[in-house]
Amino acid sequence: MIRAIIRSMRPGQWVKNLIVFAGLLFTLDRPHPATDYAMVVLAFVLFCILSGVVYLINDVRDADRDRKHPSKSQRPVAAGKLSPRAALTAAVVLAAVGLGGSFATSIKFGGIALLYVALMTVYSFSLKNVAILDVMTIAAGFVLRAVAGAAVIAVEISPWLLVCTILMALFLGLAKRHGELAELGEDAASHRSSLGQYTVPLLDQLINITASASIIAYALYTFFSKTGSSHPYMMATLPFVIYGVFRYLLLVQGGNGAANPEALLLRDKPLLADIGLWAIACALVMALS
Repeated sequence: MIRAIIRSMRPGQWVKNLIVFAGLLFTLDRPHPATDYAMVVLAFVLFCILSGVVYLINDVRDADRDRKHPSKSQRPVAAGKLSPRAALTAAVVLAAVGLGGSFATSIKFGGIALLYVALMTVYSFSLKNVAILDVMTIAAGFVLRAVAGAAVIAVEISPWLLVCTILMALFLGLAKRHGELAELGEDAASHRSSLGQYTVPLLDQLINITASASIIAYALYTFFSKTGSSHPYMMATLPFVIYGVFRYLLLVQGGNGAANPEALLLRDKPLLADIGLWAIACALVMALS
């Protein structure tokens, strides 16, 4: 049963929680005690637990629909390998551990973690079925992670970083919807009602808008933010962002797994290498320039 619970917590999607390191990454130009690094790692672990709680609740909520889905039918609750009662019990226990640990870390961090769980729970029960609001809620979840990562080490997070985060999250969320429509075809609305409100041409337009806005916002960040002004070589990281967006668009339009962006990220070596090189470049610019 433990293995089924862990599978239901979707470890493959925990990569999303790496955004909590953004606050640390973009303040490497100032000294950080070893405890700051430990606190950000703890924040990452806590958000993995809390996101797992949301996935457990979501799997119970959507079990009937998941059984009709080509890939989601393999989820433990939908496949009958984990009972709904056991899944909900695990969710309650893990929520207590995750939120308890969050508030023990700091009141501010705990409040953000609680807001994240509440928002994602509302998403699971209603907002994911409302077009546009579904992807906006996902983007808000990324912003809360980024804010939490800054709060846990008591650093100010740049408004530019929040703008870049929400635009990039919207881009990924819309690409995911595009992939789901391509994968499920005419049956898409029966699996998620919001998919019946989207069309491929509309999603293509929205993806183009958010992709362009993401690149422009990041470019402006590297030039005009306080960080960019202090570290003019930050603009040298822009090509990595442009390549990453273009590479992802290439994969989306090719139908290469955009319905599961986390798996796509871990599977596509050029994209994974690009993100790694971007992070290294940012760290070097912040630390050395």
